[in-house]
Amino acid sequence: MALANDENHNNGEQEQGRRSHFLVVAYGIQGHINPARTLARRLARIGGCTATLSVSASSHRRMFPSHGSSCEEEVSDGLISYIPFSDGKDDGSWPNGSEDRARRREANFRSLSAVVDRLAASGRPVTCMLCTLSMPVVGEVAREHGLPIAIYWIQPATVLVTYYHYFHGHGELIAQQQGSSNSTQDQQVTLPGLRPLRRSDMPTFFTEKTQDDLSKMILQAMRELFEQIEQEKPIVLVNTFDALEDVALKAIQPYMDDVFAVGPAVPPLDELLHQKDASEAAQVHLFKHDEKDCMEWLDAQLEKSVVYLSFGSLLAYTKRQAEEILHGLQDLGRPYLWVVRKEGRAEEVDLCLRDVKAERGMVVEWCDQQKVLSHPSVGCFVTHCGWNSTLEAIVSGVPMLAVPSWSDQPMNAYLIEEEWRVGVRAERDAEGVLTRDELVSRLELLMGGSERSVQIRANAQSLKERAQEAVATHGPLERSLRSFINKSLQNLNQSRKSIS
Repeated sequence: MALANDENHNNGEQEQGRRSHFLVVAYGIQGHINPARTLARRLARIGGCTATLSVSASSHRRMFPSHGSSCEEEVSDGLISYIPFSDGKDDGSWPNGSEDRARRREANFRSLSAVVDRLAASGRPVTCMLCTLSMPVVGEVAREHGLPIAIYWIQPATVLVTYYHYFHGHGELIAQQQGSSNSTQDQQVTLPGLRPLRRSDMPTFFTEKTQDDLSKMILQAMRELFEQIEQEKPIVLVNTFDALEDVALKAIQPYMDDVFAVGPAVPPLDELLHQKDASEAAQVHLFKHDEKDCMEWLDAQLEKSVVYLSFGSLLAYTKRQAEEILHGLQDLGRPYLWVVRKEGRAEEVDLCLRDVKAERGMVVEWCDQQKVLSHPSVGCFVTHCGWNSTLEAIVSGVPMLAVPSWSDQPMNAYLIEEEWRVGVRAERDAEGVLTRDELVSRLELLMGGSERSVQIRANAQSLKERAQEAVATHGPLERSLRSFINKSLQNLNQSRKSIS
């Protein structure tokens, strides 16, 4: 009898899934698109839903270069659809000043509203809008169309809690601890529900003495996001899992009604390895890369011998930083794979990279990072601590050398070194440069045979196993997604009742 009840329950959930259509809107950069796409595909695969991913027209063109330059073209990979929206410029540039931001926001609103109307006209009405963080305009579109909105928090739950308290009474506490002395960076900040944190671990937007326009723009967007969360109580999905951040997930529950852990948003390796073409690729790549050469080079290296170094899709290298890393890697004497994007790369950096000796290392413009981290020859990952990179390393069981730069990265580095103990942190000098001496000493510690390095590798393997448990069939991730689908339909029915 219990089995029959379970089957009826599952059939009911599948039926609800078929009635759901999620329009997932992502900010058009690599770090937002990949977790959003993974979530959309999981909703379609696990929950039986219809899912559409919408990104800016400039990013859509880079994702599907073979489909031409049309802003209107819809693409399908056989599981989900992709429809671009327009910010009025569609050139991939950052907003320049408040007037430009306002114009683009209005264009985004009109374009996304048109996407919702277009899907309804085609017989695929949207039942819930879902957006990555820093996109409050999506909430405005959802309100205009009487749709529920869900926020996809693509940073750690610990950072979610930190932002919440920053905008709810603790901002001044953090600001009061600013001062001229370097010791202020190590002062502790105690936030409800979390372990004490150093001020230097906080998101950089809270602690920068002088903010540039980009930092101001992002912090303002986050302020609007948390105002929306406070007023409308949307569902919040977090790219994490219970075994990774149980403390933070419990800490946010008193302040937000519906929070679901739906991570790690890293596609399963079997999907990655058995992709048939670019449209079915497990990960989106906005940069060109030669996967064959990279993997063949890794195949020729000894197990766990390679230092893999990548600082993500946004960071550009100065000449001095490139030189320090190159000389450090050469001094270390281990094989290395180093990602240095050509986009925005200064000529003097190119000159520096000519000194790379092929027998010791390989420099590539871009690579399929998940495949690289899953390769048996990779022994550690020198990372900027972007959350996607951090999760990919966790899923692959690779120890990390944390070299954070901005935004949530210092907090992620704290979690890597202090909470999970799956890596060590490297400190930058007064000019913000990772020196060769620091790089070598930290890597020797991480890849050596000391008791600490052995424990770090064991911790990394253990965390990998916990991540596998989270994404297993009928596991925590699947249960969270099904609960989210049911809750979103309840919210849709409530919205319709309030309108009628």
